[in-house]
Amino acid sequence: MTPPIAADLYCDVPYPAARADWRRHGPGLIIVLLGTLASAFIAKRYGTPLTLVALLIGLSLSFLSSNRQIRSGLDFAAHNFLRWGIVLIGLQVTAHDLVALGAMAMVGIAGIMMAVMAVGLFTARKLGYNSAFGLLAAGAVAICGASAAMAFAGALGKKRIPEAQLTIVLVCICSLSASAMVLYPMVAHLLKLTDQQAGFFLGGSIHDVAQAIGAGYAFSDAAGGIAAISKLTRVALLTPILACLPLAFPDNVGSRSRRALPLFIIGFLGMAAVNSMVYIPMFIRELGTDSGSWLLASAVTATAIRSPIEQITQAGIKPFIVMFAATIAGFAASLGFAILMLR
Repeated sequence: MTPPIAADLYCDVPYPAARADWRRHGPGLIIVLLGTLASAFIAKRYGTPLTLVALLIGLSLSFLSSNRQIRSGLDFAAHNFLRWGIVLIGLQVTAHDLVALGAMAMVGIAGIMMAVMAVGLFTARKLGYNSAFGLLAAGAVAICGASAAMAFAGALGKKRIPEAQLTIVLVCICSLSASAMVLYPMVAHLLKLTDQQAGFFLGGSIHDVAQAIGAGYAFSDAAGGIAAISKLTRVALLTPILACLPLAFPDNVGSRSRRALPLFIIGFLGMAAVNSMVYIPMFIRELGTDSGSWLLASAVTATAIRSPIEQITQAGIKPFIVMFAATIAGFAASLGFAILMLR
């Protein structure tokens, strides 16, 4: 009979698997939790995006990554929290949002996203990056900011997207999105756009979901509603793009054979389908959305802590140029469509 663990004074008795996992993951998970809680407090206190604060706090704690006792917990949080958070993002997507936008605006959103991704990929290749990094950077700009970047990184894998590259993209996308939230409504007022034009422009160009919707309501209540629909349409288009990634980037180099979708992408698609076909009470949707945001923020914190600062600083300005070029493409395409097609 195995003696109780409490009597194991000299650690001779093996721990059960669950308890051993907790002993291995616990210290790192506690640091991630504390960092995310601090991020949430600062974000709420000063009205800044949670992802941005989590990223900055994680980078400030990167000196801890050399500690072996917390490494396992950081790896667990960065890997698993990311995937669970992406699954819960599906609660933000419904087919109704696509129908409500209208056919012409839907085509416009799709065209804008294709233009942004094309510019991002082209610029990345010209600056010496591979297609995986170009897709990561352009996808973050074209779809939904840091959430899309984390989703793309999870789908592409660490071999194609090192942690240093992901962290650089997160830093750039948070900076660009925060700037756009302030500047784009000013442009809309300066050009005297209508509520419909401004809502489409802001929802079709600003990177982060909350910031796009916030910018829309800063213009007017009517523009805020249109911005929300436009932005969530971009989020919905994350579904087919993620589904196509395994075809574009097969496991074996030089092989175009199809591979199975990762389980978290299947979960994301399933959640979006259920949300489209079944009525889900608002409080459950809000709980799921908030939980997803917390999980993604925790994954960002863990990823930032693990990121090698030396590689990030050595990257220089080139990653920012890639994402800035994609941002300018999204700005110009969204504004042009709004002015010319939504009179």
